[in-house]
Amino acid sequence: MFKKFSFTAALILGGLISFSCSQKAESNVQKESSWTSLFDGESLDGWKALGGEAEFKIEDGAIVGISKVNTPNTFLCTEELYSDYIVELDLKIEDETSNSGVMTRGQYNTEKNRVYGYQIEADPKERAWSGGLYDEARRGWLYPLTLNEEARKAFKLGEYNHYRIEAIGNEIKTWVNGVPVAYVVDDMDSEGFIGLQVHGIGSNPDHAGRKTYFKNIKVKTENLESKPFPAGHYVVSTVDNTLTDYEKEDGWKLLFNGQNHDGWKAAYKEEFPSNGWIVENGVLTIKESDGSESETYGDIVTEEKFSAFDLSFQFKLSEGANSGVKYFVTLSEGNSGSAIGLEYQILDDEKHPDAKKGKEGNRTLSSLYDLITADKQGRFTKAIGQWNQGRVIVYPDNKVEHYLNGVKVLEYVRGSDEFRDLVAGSKYKNWENFGEAPEGHILLQDHGNRVSFKSIKIKELK
Repeated sequence: MFKKFSFTAALILGGLISFSCSQKAESNVQKESSWTSLFDGESLDGWKALGGEAEFKIEDGAIVGISKVNTPNTFLCTEELYSDYIVELDLKIEDETSNSGVMTRGQYNTEKNRVYGYQIEADPKERAWSGGLYDEARRGWLYPLTLNEEARKAFKLGEYNHYRIEAIGNEIKTWVNGVPVAYVVDDMDSEGFIGLQVHGIGSNPDHAGRKTYFKNIKVKTENLESKPFPAGHYVVSTVDNTLTDYEKEDGWKLLFNGQNHDGWKAAYKEEFPSNGWIVENGVLTIKESDGSESETYGDIVTEEKFSAFDLSFQFKLSEGANSGVKYFVTLSEGNSGSAIGLEYQILDDEKHPDAKKGKEGNRTLSSLYDLITADKQGRFTKAIGQWNQGRVIVYPDNKVEHYLNGVKVLEYVRGSDEFRDLVAGSKYKNWENFGEAPEGHILLQDHGNRVSFKSIKIKELK
């Protein structure tokens, strides 16, 4: 009886296992079949060229874009629009003078015959920002690869490179040859076309006829499973005062919640200033006063102290304004005016006189105030009245980096001989061990001008 029962049970168990495996295999087939090929290798059905007049043709089962003089950027775009999807393709650039990219939820202005919106870069030049996110004909770079130096090695000139692009909800994530590259949270476009770029070459005849190749182009719009990013990647988010689940798990926290001044207090006091600093519509603003340094409303500091950290913040200047974000503020110096600390300078370089003081521009926007001049380009600086993204990273080994809108503008090492030489020649020369405290507060400065802040977040580094 026992043997018969065991044999029967074995048959039943075997059947269940077989059924389970069959279901799993069928599920995998369904997931694989949910991919749709966007190119059959023989025709350009379902595609249309927009923007410029570069040529697209088919060679050996690939779409080939051919550069042409005196025409702007040209895009071969899907006739169909997509919202949430994953697209994968292989892309090859033969010459480092060429440039390409993949439009993601792309947009088109019919009056100007101009393609615009999210573009995932293919950059074979020394800069090597392939896989970064550029907002074509609109906001410029959202995710330059100064934010992910390791990913700059992923793209290979003269070889097919595999791109994976996820556009799910308000998140866009990219991979090049399996290497995670960009992670952007932005809600400007929720739907658009997929486009293949041939970059304009101006009037240079030497660059005419250069080819860019695209093949194995497929899209998935159902059964979307986001590929996880490994920990430690910086997320660029234009959604105010929020953190993604990924950021929370990675150790980030908000220093400003967008609703009130919790976590902040007046410098040298235990309460928040009663006047001057306002929270309105998700923005923390110091009001205009008389232009003096911390004389009217006063600076504010975090209640917490930090040592090694990654600090990110957005700021908006009014015309002619001056302010700053200071770090390693100890509040122990007993000085008058603004509290002492290392300062990420926030300034209208054109209209505030402080930009002309100091040494060789070391008091200009995003500089280490009065010590190191920021090496920045105008194209990466937003106009007065627009939001800029600031970032300060202090590593556990005391290396420090300043960023402006995703681009690194300076670096130094706290406590190094070079740093101390700079301090000795600055306004801080009389402060003992200036900038070398093991920990300190983060400070937002009142310099008598209207300046606004939002999306202030920090990750402690160990």
